[in-house]
Amino acid sequence: MAQRLYLLLQHLLPHHLLTALARALTRIRWRPLKNWQIRAFARRFDIDLAQAESAEPDHYPTFDAFFTRALKPGARTPDPDPASVLMPADGRISAAGRIQAGHLFQAKGRDYSLATLLGDEARAADFADGDFATVYLQPRNYHRVHMPWHGRLRQTLYIPGRLYSVAPVTVQGVDRLFARNERLVCHFDTDFGPMAVILVGAMLVAGVETVWQPGSVQRAGRQPEAIDYRAQTIELDRFAEMGRFHMGSTAIVLFPPGRVALDHFETGQEVAMGQRLGWRLPPTA
Repeated sequence: MAQRLYLLLQHLLPHHLLTALARALTRIRWRPLKNWQIRAFARRFDIDLAQAESAEPDHYPTFDAFFTRALKPGARTPDPDPASVLMPADGRISAAGRIQAGHLFQAKGRDYSLATLLGDEARAADFADGDFATVYLQPRNYHRVHMPWHGRLRQTLYIPGRLYSVAPVTVQGVDRLFARNERLVCHFDTDFGPMAVILVGAMLVAGVETVWQPGSVQRAGRQPEAIDYRAQTIELDRFAEMGRFHMGSTAIVLFPPGRVALDHFETGQEVAMGQRLGWRLPPTA
């Protein structure tokens, strides 16, 4: 009964209004309030402050600055095998595996369309029968997203949408959630072909930001917006930061068929940015 009520509220709540309120609250600079926010949040979600850039609330001008905090040097390191494709974020595996018949697995009994997720039928053809990994960034996690492999940015597509929670109970209960939520689709060219990293918005996520476009790219209620970066040289190394979430959400990585062999992951398995997600397969003759 409680789960049904929760899911009903997910459909009825004013997603964008609540998210705008969260954005305002997390940017308050009044020291007593923002320090209390940080300490209370760290206690509630058992955050390991020893790994943070600073464990002192006074170091961060706002709660949002704490939430998007950097880590101390060496807190995460990339898998040493140069053929390893890396996990893009800290969190838990929501799903991972093969893209089948143009659909990605979401949860038991639920899947969603690759073309709808990407907002582009032509781009979907690049990843048909390929592989994907969906990582849920929990509130206590490090909230920056890093490159699984070296890539050159080709295009981004901002897709407006709903802002359902991406917590496991919602993923299990809301059809096509990741293809309905607001998201930023980032397409990269790599030495094994195309790679996409999708940053999915969620309720109370007060913005998605990339290293090549500082500032939030969340634009509630607007039309899809594509930006072509081929005339620019924006290259990001394997393990380099590519973006961050202002409050937690989900990152989805897509690979073309036969180019990357994913490791086996259980649903809900805890993962860390930089560990091996899989390995790059050698090119076929």
